[in-house]
Amino acid sequence: MRESTTPEGVRILSEYIPGVRSVSAGIWVRQGSAHEPGELTGASHLLEHLVFKGTETRGPREIALALERVGGTLDAFTSREHTSYQARILSEHLPEALDVLADLVRNPLLRAEDLELERQVVLEEIATVLDTPDDLIFELHGSDLWGGHPYGRSILGSRESVSSMGVEELRTLHRESYLQGDLIVAAAGHLDHDLLVEMVQERFQGMGGGTMASIPTHPGPPGARESHVHRDSAQTHMVVGTRTPPRSDPLRFPLVLLSSAFGGGMSSRLFQRIREELALAYTVFSFQSFYSRAGISGVYVGTRPGAADRALEAILEEYRKLSREGLDRQSLQEVKDQVKGQVMLSLESTSSRLYRLAGFALYDQPYRTLDELLELLEGVTLEEVAEAAATYFDPDAQVVTRLGPGSAAAG
Repeated sequence: MRESTTPEGVRILSEYIPGVRSVSAGIWVRQGSAHEPGELTGASHLLEHLVFKGTETRGPREIALALERVGGTLDAFTSREHTSYQARILSEHLPEALDVLADLVRNPLLRAEDLELERQVVLEEIATVLDTPDDLIFELHGSDLWGGHPYGRSILGSRESVSSMGVEELRTLHRESYLQGDLIVAAAGHLDHDLLVEMVQERFQGMGGGTMASIPTHPGPPGARESHVHRDSAQTHMVVGTRTPPRSDPLRFPLVLLSSAFGGGMSSRLFQRIREELALAYTVFSFQSFYSRAGISGVYVGTRPGAADRALEAILEEYRKLSREGLDRQSLQEVKDQVKGQVMLSLESTSSRLYRLAGFALYDQPYRTLDELLELLEGVTLEEVAEAAATYFDPDAQVVTRLGPGSAAAG
């Protein structure tokens, strides 16, 4: 890995990967849903959509064709703490890719008439989530778990906030977060770092050097310990989860191992108990996310309404066992081998290497080689696992959200 910084403060990271002919490149803006004031919920995501409606030199079709015509791809996403624009191309087309990415970030037209069109697209996206219960349940649980903290807000925003947002508000957001914000450019694949720096300096001159928008440090109490949103459907969808430390906390690695052992695959405790032994669900899995201020660890299950209580009881019992017993030495070694294998396999693509590379800069963490990361995972002790399990897998610490038939209630 190599890193440079432009005179204006844009951080540039690259990783040369031998044996590939492609490059994945991306721009990260430290602006996401958690930075938004409540009345502008969904603004970061709406802005991400709007930049694709045209720039000073390209219309929507030209943006779409710019990389597709040479076999490349162009994409973007908004998360809780940043917005990203990425491209994957053959290495010889990296200059064109950076042209398009810089154009999107630097020169969007942000016209009122385009906003009216794209607003309808985002409203359709929100409607899709509302009609997709296994997506909606995560939005509902996030609201319950985080209470009034910005981490609990929908990245898409609400129908009300998206409908009321004006173009001037998005122009202000673009000016303050994109043109004057804290930018990161990263690339992984068949490339030369010094040439990348030259291309970035040329295309991003005058940009960057800003500071990251703040996120409240301490989330308040959960909005509800247990809630049930009524919906007539063939399944009851449930998420059970709790807050964890942020990405920088050393307990992140024991928590990753615990989550994998708990519900990370067909051999996991939850899959074996809930699906194989009790036949209560087709889909059950654990999940984790780590942000700069805090994190989340949880479980999703979809089951027949008549089996929901039994499924929840069984899940909480598995939480209880894990919180009291942790993992034995053999189980810990098995899950270490599993997670290390997953990490190594996932990093065989340039896109995965790109996201990993940018992550170090986004969360202001020191770069770790793959070997160093594997050593950290291997070094997790039984005592660290037991500590994490007792604190974060205690069934009494979990927030439970249900979506499906039955009486709506909140605890």
